[in-house]
Amino acid sequence: MTELTKAKGLPYKDDIYLFNIGEAQRAYLTFGCHYMEEIGMHRFCVWAPNARNVSIVGDFNGWDSQANPMEENNGVWTGFVGGLRDGDNYKYCIFGYDGNTVLKSDPFAFHAEVRPNTASKVWNIEGYEWKDAAYMRRRAKKDVFTAPMSIYELHLGSWRKPEGYQFASLREMTDEVVEYVKDMGYTHVELLPVYEHPLDGSWGYQVTGYYAFTSRYGTPQDFMHFVDRMHEEGIGVILDWVPAHFPKDAHGLARFDGTCLYEHENPLLGEHPQWGTLIFNYGRPEVQSFLVSNAVYWMDKYHVDGFRMDAVSSMLYLDFGRENGNYVRNAFGGNYNLEAIDFLRKVNSTVLTLFPGTVMVAEESSAFPMVTKPPYDDGLGFTFKWNMGFMNDTLRYFEMDPIYRKDHHNLITFAMMYAFSENFILPYSHDEVVHGKKSMLDKMPGDYWQKFATLRALYGFQFAHPGKKLMFMGDEFGQFIEWNENQPLDWFLLEYESHAQMKEYVRKLNRYYKRNRALYEIEDSWEGFTWLDVQNNLESTVSFMRSSRRRDGKVRRIVCVCNFTPVVRYDYPIGMPLLGTLKEVLNSDDTAFGGSGVLNAPKIQVEDCPGPESLPYSARVTLPPLATVYFEFMEAKPPAGKEKKKKTKKK
Repeated sequence: MTELTKAKGLPYKDDIYLFNIGEAQRAYLTFGCHYMEEIGMHRFCVWAPNARNVSIVGDFNGWDSQANPMEENNGVWTGFVGGLRDGDNYKYCIFGYDGNTVLKSDPFAFHAEVRPNTASKVWNIEGYEWKDAAYMRRRAKKDVFTAPMSIYELHLGSWRKPEGYQFASLREMTDEVVEYVKDMGYTHVELLPVYEHPLDGSWGYQVTGYYAFTSRYGTPQDFMHFVDRMHEEGIGVILDWVPAHFPKDAHGLARFDGTCLYEHENPLLGEHPQWGTLIFNYGRPEVQSFLVSNAVYWMDKYHVDGFRMDAVSSMLYLDFGRENGNYVRNAFGGNYNLEAIDFLRKVNSTVLTLFPGTVMVAEESSAFPMVTKPPYDDGLGFTFKWNMGFMNDTLRYFEMDPIYRKDHHNLITFAMMYAFSENFILPYSHDEVVHGKKSMLDKMPGDYWQKFATLRALYGFQFAHPGKKLMFMGDEFGQFIEWNENQPLDWFLLEYESHAQMKEYVRKLNRYYKRNRALYEIEDSWEGFTWLDVQNNLESTVSFMRSSRRRDGKVRRIVCVCNFTPVVRYDYPIGMPLLGTLKEVLNSDDTAFGGSGVLNAPKIQVEDCPGPESLPYSARVTLPPLATVYFEFMEAKPPAGKEKKKKTKKK
């Protein structure tokens, strides 16, 4: 870097070099629109190596392509404009390699016009006074694997909509969202994509402005305030991130300089036929710099706590969505996208190294191996993976009439066959309550009471099962119709007792989960999980124990017993590995939650006689109809001179 370069406000050669070789991690500090104090002008910087000419156009020059031409160096065009203010609209006028002249939004713009307008906006994102320093220090020391995680998935545009507003004002709704999420006991919110996108109905998954908080809900500072307030209450913020594909809109990244710049030029590698979107060229160094820097940007400038990466399977497989072998094989003749795999390892390693305590979550629906293993062990380096198998199996099971469940018992037990192969999140997301799939409540069979009872039983099972938790907005109070992004949730349902009681149940479930380390501390081995009764398909019941690590000489143990039929089962035996007592602590059939009120005795003694699963002891409990019951287990001190029986191994 030279004093002359600084005095002229030009980008540093080293920054351009790192961008061009794929090693830039903060390219947003160079590219885009920045006010250069040393020269008193705004500098514009854009990558368009094949363009024949590029100029800056906007309100300030009457959109005259001759007024503010840019100069090219190493594929990067730079120009300067004086007298600009925050909010001024601009685009790049690009005379492309293909001979066409197009107006393109800035790929690195920090803000944009409200759709359907598509111009980028001059905007200063510096200077926000963050108040989350203590939270950030705690986050850096946090072990996310042994901590509770209950995620509330949220679409900002349809959580609530004040009357008279086309879009909710994030600044106005922040306190309400924060207080609601805090009161309900969630540890994180996960936001559907909040980047600039042209179509409301895409829910944000077709991004045109990767560095711009969507103008639908306010300014970049409004979103900073939202994250800051969440952190003030100890709540993490996860963003859906979409590096898998982008739309073909003329103002976006598609054929940016008259060539396939961000996308692969081979349509078999560069386009998703079933989505009508374009695929990033993950092997191109500049594209890697663009995407890696984008992930870093949201953590650096907005303090977000992680990303859920959308559609990872579409990135991993060259034949994704392509029939009859119509795809390009990799160098070894296989269907893995080796360049995308390298990119995923790179972005995960970069983010998790720079920002300790954050998370990278894969929405990956195949059996691709080692998604959450570190790159040095040939893994992809994600922190967590959505367990789509658990979601599909449990929903298929619970959608059945109870009379048929005995023939499909494996659907609720099979997840334990692979539960420790990855670090899992158990998701019931927005994808499960749209497109004719029905709401979570309406999926459940039976009459109105049975629907609520079955859904409570499902949530109880989910929260006791190994894996972090995720629930979509509205599911917590039994939204009855499918989610519609154009209208707010049906909050009026809380005026009805059943829905209010469902909300209270989820609130209690979250709070109990967070304060009992047996339910979250050991998610990666059988040390934290013991089947007590797994094979009783005829009665459609399961029971198991969750255990914590020994701390202060104690192991915390929670027993979960589930009855997935509408039949009350009295004096029901479950196996136990130890002598002691059981105390009922949470029952989904409690009348406070809308249940029938079938409860257990205050204390249940574990008996010195064999139980199911070849366990040496047993206890007899009452199973309410369509219910999940939690018991705290207190181990008894063995009588003097008498050793505990050893567990008999199953043959």
